[in-house]
Amino acid sequence: MADIAFHLNGTQVTVTGASPTRTLLDWLREDAHLCGTKEGCNEGDCGACTVMVTDEHGARVLNACILFLPQLNGKAVRTVEGMSGPDDTLHPVQKAMVAHHGSQCGFCTPGFVVSMAVAHAQGRRDHDDVLAGNLCRCTGYAPIVRAAEAAATAPVPDWMRTDASFLSAKISSGGEAAGRGGQTAPLAAFQPTTTNALADWYATNPEATLIAGATDVGLWVTKQFRDLGQVGFLGGIADLQRVDRDGDQLRVGAGVTITDLMAAVQDLHPSFAELLRRYASVQVRNAATIGGNIANGSPIGDGPPALIALGATLHLRRGDMRREMPLEDFFLDYRKQDRQPGEFVEAVRFPAEAPALRCYKLSKRFDQDISAVCGCFNLTVEGGTVTAARIAFGGMAGVPKRAAGAEAALVGHAFSLTRIAAAQAAMAGDFTPLSDMRASGDYRMRAAQNMLLRYHHDLAGLPVDVLGVAP
Repeated sequence: MADIAFHLNGTQVTVTGASPTRTLLDWLREDAHLCGTKEGCNEGDCGACTVMVTDEHGARVLNACILFLPQLNGKAVRTVEGMSGPDDTLHPVQKAMVAHHGSQCGFCTPGFVVSMAVAHAQGRRDHDDVLAGNLCRCTGYAPIVRAAEAAATAPVPDWMRTDASFLSAKISSGGEAAGRGGQTAPLAAFQPTTTNALADWYATNPEATLIAGATDVGLWVTKQFRDLGQVGFLGGIADLQRVDRDGDQLRVGAGVTITDLMAAVQDLHPSFAELLRRYASVQVRNAATIGGNIANGSPIGDGPPALIALGATLHLRRGDMRREMPLEDFFLDYRKQDRQPGEFVEAVRFPAEAPALRCYKLSKRFDQDISAVCGCFNLTVEGGTVTAARIAFGGMAGVPKRAAGAEAALVGHAFSLTRIAAAQAAMAGDFTPLSDMRASGDYRMRAAQNMLLRYHHDLAGLPVDVLGVAP
């Protein structure tokens, strides 16, 4: 494939002849001999491989273990070795980690330092959220958080501001490289810059793998050792990364990251935004896209239940043909969707206002954990009577699914505890949840039923937040 050019710790590098599914982590450790970036889980959970990536949108933290080299084209990367200054002056967070004894075995420390340094440059003070994607099993988080707090008021070092000047104006992006007719390489990569280019290419290469953030596909390589064959990287398509408001609707492009989606719905749908805050970690949210979250068809993806409860419409494209459907109709069976060969998710559209929308996530850990049950509720109550209901769950079936029986038990009746009990009973006919390592089927059913009761209390103004209820 074409050369890959980016800046690494202030110096331009060009990678030639690399497999398009080679990870940045492997390249850093094996080719660049920068071994501060660690391999822990190799699946984007532990944060030991955290790096700083800067593009025209600014700096963000990403997991190098599931970040493929073509995703860095025209960008700037800093590893832990690049956090200190040119004269080896320590970054304020490095000094604070030493002063507050934030490191013990040291394996996780490089990732913590990078996460803290980027947050420091952004002026963030929500240290618990910032560090949720970095796991420590020695020191514990107290001294690390103290270090972050101590460094918060220190000025951002000059060298941390220079990467913006190294971007695509000085680095050739390579354009829509490779993947055209006549491609004979065992692994081919296509990097379109427009949706039209993607549609033309994917229609003629329907067996190719599309890669947006690689937070799911990355594990196919690092854990399953799969040969992905021909691949297309979608990160350079600006028109897939737009959030537009059209009257009372939001249209969100499939390439919008979870981080950007969370910002877009923060004021409009605060409960949805709070659900997204618990979507993995900062590193994953900075890479994962809402289109990928939908298209992979996972029954425990956190985006679809909220979108289904909102009555979202999915926009699909194949070549010049476009179609749309209610999002809940897209999911046919476990990992099976109503998507034709060469067709891709282009956008999702949903109401900009839904004051009664509430989303509840149940997982073993509060931060960075997969849902055992995710329930989202959106009822319209007029004069004390339920006139419309949309209730959707993840983790209760092989697909994200509406609770049709529970909805029917509520519509046309008073929004009362009596009807909530009836809807809870009806929910037993909506789902037959499975038992697995996260929860038993019985537990899932009881939890889902109790979420409906929680929703009633929530709309009544009673305290229901597990972080706010007094013990």
